[in-house]
Amino acid sequence: MPAPVQQPVLIIGGSGIVGAQAAQALRRLQPDLPITIGGRDLAKAEAVARAVGGADAAAIDLARPDLGQPDPGQPDRAFSAVVAFVKDAGLNSLRFAQARGVPHVSTSSGVFEIGPEVAQALHRPTAPVLLASHWLAGAALLPALHFAKTFRTVETIAIGALLDEEDMGGPAAYADYDRIVQATSRVQILQDGQWVWIPGDPTPGRYRSVDGTAMAAQPYSPMDVVSLAAATAARSVRLDLVLGQSASRRRGEPFSTEITIDLAGTLPDGSAGRTRHEIVHPAGQAPLTALGIAMAVERMLGLAGGAPPAPGLHLPELLIDPAAMVRRMAEFGARIRQA
Repeated sequence: MPAPVQQPVLIIGGSGIVGAQAAQALRRLQPDLPITIGGRDLAKAEAVARAVGGADAAAIDLARPDLGQPDPGQPDRAFSAVVAFVKDAGLNSLRFAQARGVPHVSTSSGVFEIGPEVAQALHRPTAPVLLASHWLAGAALLPALHFAKTFRTVETIAIGALLDEEDMGGPAAYADYDRIVQATSRVQILQDGQWVWIPGDPTPGRYRSVDGTAMAAQPYSPMDVVSLAAATAARSVRLDLVLGQSASRRRGEPFSTEITIDLAGTLPDGSAGRTRHEIVHPAGQAPLTALGIAMAVERMLGLAGGAPPAPGLHLPELLIDPAAMVRRMAEFGARIRQA
């Protein structure tokens, strides 16, 4: 049995919509784990902490190297891990974790902007640093790797992600979406074995929803693309994003979130094969993101899946068992089917 964690996990942005759900998911997975809800608004963070239970709150100032916290020598402000649910442009949360030798989990960086985090982690290898800015914190990545195990070799991976217009989340989520989508007019994908930059414009009919509706989609470059390419040696990998109406809302129901995973390659018997899997969560994107981060935190602390990782750079697919992620997603309300 892993030793109990004595110090709380600091969730920066834990009073936001997704951050609060992540704290709840972490509490569900680890009932006894201490948690600190960090946010700019202390009263709001305290309200979330009361709802989570076994948690406290802290006012966080990302502009300060110490995040506005007392000296780590004071027991009430030592942390076991730091999770950043907001974009930390100054990397103060990462340096804060490194100075204390505790894990850091990053959730809000586009694949084109991880350079500063990578350099900081490599220059100061004092703590494990998890780059977890994948679509919904691994909700597409890890199932894709799980389904890929039915192939001898994978040639192409095409992921479709539908975010309902009514499911954008809070201000931090809006800011991440605007920054990543608008930062460049071109998007990096793997095409026929070559990394190329293609126009980021929407293509009519590119995405087929889970009810068969063809919808316009635009190429998008979260960390999934590079992780899947490295993990599978596929020759073509891309992710297309739809911001539109989910199938459930077309039926007159509340919004949901959709992920489609199309794989093609060689089957174990040597024949060519294709598979399509569809993932729907009826409560939208937040529960899946929350689960992915909660599983990442318990893995970084050595509470599930093995010993705590060593200091240095890490990716979710190198730490978290894809099959375990698929099981947990179903337990947390996702509907997964082979189409």
